[in-house]
Amino acid sequence: MSPYPALVAAGFRRWSTYRAATAAGALTNSVFGALKAAVLVGTVTSAGASVAGYDPLQAATFAWTTQAFLAPVSVFADDELARRVRTGDIAVDLARPVDPQLAAWATDLGRAAFMLLPRGVPPLALGALLTGLALPASPLPYLLGVASLAVGVSVSFAARWVVNLVAFWLTEVRGILLLYTVLATTLTGLSIPVAWFPPWLNAVAHSTPFPSMLQTPVDVVLGRAAGVEALRLLGVQLVWLAVLLGGGRLLLAVGARRLVVQGG
Repeated sequence: MSPYPALVAAGFRRWSTYRAATAAGALTNSVFGALKAAVLVGTVTSAGASVAGYDPLQAATFAWTTQAFLAPVSVFADDELARRVRTGDIAVDLARPVDPQLAAWATDLGRAAFMLLPRGVPPLALGALLTGLALPASPLPYLLGVASLAVGVSVSFAARWVVNLVAFWLTEVRGILLLYTVLATTLTGLSIPVAWFPPWLNAVAHSTPFPSMLQTPVDVVLGRAAGVEALRLLGVQLVWLAVLLGGGRLLLAVGARRLVVQGG
């Protein structure tokens, strides 16, 4: 029997133990959702009827939905793998009878599955009360949105995995992780919709995997990308996932040859 479903469940159980942190995170996401909704709605209102196809209600819905998806997608970089490389604990991972990348991916999917409800529902509930939500009436966008969100979570994991593996070559990776977080905060569409970017920055964003992490799942689940366009965006996500997973496997293989673990 494959161990990976058990690792998904283990990831879910691990993160479900952090109840106080989860509640604090839900409150933080909701507060920032209110601030972001106010800013985006104010921007649209001052600009006229709409900005890049977003009217005030759609802009508010975008703000609440991105805050709901923020924790499951895990936009910000973590250094868990980098610390294991730095301490040599990665040698234990390499010695286990499971693929390190697939095991970490499965665990991260479990984490995201847990985060979806306690960190995702409060911002949406608050948004429904404060501004209302512009949600699709048909079930298809939600079904495609679930698939797109799952791939977005996976793309985010694969990108963070690649960035953390830089620790095989650098003694300190905090600068790299900070740069990644800054880029992700901007280019995923977390701050403002990617469609609001100037043309040159829009082109830069879409030449990276970042919109596939957050902007694409939000567009699909809200019905802004429907039918063929939704399938095209899902295909783009899958291409980025394959590229990043392949790059991560290559970096791990090369980095493992550099690994020296001292001890008896």
